Order: sequence, then C-alpha cells, then structure tokens
Amino acid sequence: MTIYKYMEELFYNTNRRPQGLCCKGIGRQDHQLNTYDWLADIPGNDLESQYVEVQFKNTRKGYYRNSNGLQLQKGDIVAVEASPGHDIGVITLTGRLVPLQMKKANIRSEADIKRVYRKARQTDMEKYYEAKAREHKTMIESRQIALDLELQMKIGDVEYQGDGNKAIFYYIADERVDFRQLIKVLAEAFHVRIEMKQIGARQEAGRIGGIGPCGRELCCATWMTSFVSVSTGAARIQDISLNPQKLAGQCAKLKCCLNYEIDSYVESQKRLPSKEISLFTMEGEWFYFKADILANLITYSSDKQSLSNAVTISCKRAFDIIGMNKRGVKPNSLLEDDIKQATSKPVDLVEQESLTRFDRAKKKKKKKNGDKTKSHNNPKSQDNVEMQSSSKQPRHEQEQSGERGRGLTDKKNKHTDKQ
Repeated sequence: MTIYKYMEELFYNTNRRPQGLCCKGIGRQDHQLNTYDWLADIPGNDLESQYVEVQFKNTRKGYYRNSNGLQLQKGDIVAVEASPGHDIGVITLTGRLVPLQMKKANIRSEADIKRVYRKARQTDMEKYYEAKAREHKTMIESRQIALDLELQMKIGDVEYQGDGNKAIFYYIADERVDFRQLIKVLAEAFHVRIEMKQIGARQEAGRIGGIGPCGRELCCATWMTSFVSVSTGAARIQDISLNPQKLAGQCAKLKCCLNYEIDSYVESQKRLPSKEISLFTMEGEWFYFKADILANLITYSSDKQSLSNAVTISCKRAFDIIGMNKRGVKPNSLLEDDIKQATSKPVDLVEQESLTRFDRAKKKKKKKNGDKTKSHNNPKSQDNVEMQSSSKQPRHEQEQSGERGRGLTDKKNKHTDKQ
C-alpha cells in the first residue's frame, strides 16, 4: 500500500462519521438558546414527535405542532401561527428532545401550542425583511414619544412579527408605568398591533452584548437565560472590597459572576478560625485583619484598628497557637514554625542567575579591544606590556635572565677601562 492510498483511506475513515458531535444536531442559533440534539443521528428521530422548537429574534422561542406532517429539519425557515396573522422563525429542534424541552419550559396544556403552517415562501420572506427593516426607525420614534409623554421608562428594542401586523416593544422601568396612553399613540403612529414587554437591565445587556473585564464576551449574551439576584453579601464573603465601580457590570447592576464561586468560598471559610479570636504571643496580642480564603492564609495585625506589623501565617499555625493559648502557653512569635517551612520552598532557577550576565562578557571584550589599540599607538604602553609579560615568566627564568644582564654590564665596563 502506497503512502497516498494510506492517507486517503485514513482521511475517509476519520471523516466518514463525525466523532463526538453530530452535524445534524448542531444548528445556527443564538448563544443563549443553543440546544444540541444528541439524538439527531438516530434513524427516524424526526418522526418520533409532532412538536418542533422554533426560534425568533433575540431570546424568544416557542413550541409548535406539525399538524400538516411536513418534513422539517433543523435550520428550516417556517411560517407559524400567530395572533393575528403568522410569524416567521427558524426550527432549532425536532424529535424526541422537544417534549423534554416543553416540560422544562412548563408548557403542559395543548391549547397553548399553535400550529406550523408551511415552510416559508418567497413572498413570506419579502414581507419578513420589510418588517425587520422598520425596527430601528420604530424604536427611535417610540423613544421620543415616551419622552414627550413624560413616562419613566426606556424602550430598549422593537421586534416586528413576520407579516408586519404586530410589534413587540421591550422596555425597562424601575417603577410601575401606566402606558395606556402610550399604546394609543404608538398604534396611531405605526398602524400595527402593539404589545409591551418589560425586561430587566441584565436582559438588556444580554441583548446589546459586549466584552467583560475578564476579556471574554458577556455571560448574559452567551449562555445565561435565567438571572438570579446578586447581593453585596456575596462580595463580603469573598473578601472583595465594596467598590461599586469594580463590582458593577455593564448593566449597572452587580456582576453575575459574584455568585459563581460563592459556594466554594463558604466551604473554605468553615476551615478558618473565627475573626473574633485574637492570638497571644510573647511579642503581644495579634488581631485578625484579612484572609486569603482559598489559600488558607491569614494576616494578623498588632493594632486592632489599622494594619500594623502585619504577619501572614497558615491556617494550621493559627489553630496551633489558639490551642496553645487555651492551655495558657504563649509562643515566642507567630512565624516560629512557618520560617522553617519557608526554607524548604522550591528555588527558582531564574533567581540564581543574573539576566545581565551575558552583557558583562560583551563589556569585557570591548575593554580589551580598546586597550590593544591604545598600546599600539603609545610606546610606553608597549614597554608596560613587556614588563608585564616578563613578570609572568617563572621565577628561575627571571633569575637567569638577571644574571645574564649583569655579565653583559661587567664586560662593557672592562672594555671602557682598557680604552
């Protein structure tokens, strides 16, 4: 078997059937409403239930009965029953999982379930696109109308029905608003049936979207569908400073992520000593200041009102000192045992070597090259080099050279005397 045939067979075997996720179960839909159909690759799954899940704009979706027996698959655009007229949506789920999703959404009575008329035609899509093109302009005009009526509300979004006969206005209000006059004015201005839906600040932030301080897309815009109230107690349990600018999200409410780790903090806090217990040593009394809950480290201060002579010890060491104080024993200091443990910490290899050690070698080379050029120009420097080279010779060689020099000087003196 050649390498090309082997690669072709390997590619065919790995791509013949998707491993992990089924392609039929994945469809294009909004982040919050993603539903993976893990039964999609089972033969005949579409025929197991006559109900289908249909998704519309934003986070709105509903469940409809396929009473006409249409062959519908995930991703098909259909026209469904509405009041009045019809609406256009995308099928996001079929088969056995639809009844389970209906039970999760508390849809029990069959009277609330409407029908699927047909797959969307070209004329249906033209009306749909015309209605969607009017949404932004309608939202701007409706905001001005609410401002003229002096209503304490904000219209965040407008959604037209697929046939253009009805419009849903999503608004935000802190208090109860009487918008009966507003509905009359809006109906006269846009000539459609008006429906008002109140949403919260968190839902509006999810509709707009954005990037959080963590660098990722907002949770309310990606996967969150139900919002739980967040209190400042969650920040106190996690020892987070109560700074409203840091704790508030883009919706001007407390961040939803404050509730994510609160259970683990509560469990870890049970393993810490009480904040009311102070420690006594030979140095004096120490008061609880703060704690790193997940790392089991506690910081004590010698002053009860402010941070003074701060010492951080482990939770085990704190319990040991509390037990010693109960027996009437005072240790010498808080760090008596923790210092021994600190010496056995792993050593960082980067700290052992200087990061500038390579620069020093370059500087030495530059200095040597500079000295050579100077010695070449100055004869005195050459003499110094010769003196240095002679000083580097062994001692017995230096003595022999000295004796030879003396003999030469004696012969010169005798020669001058004879003359």
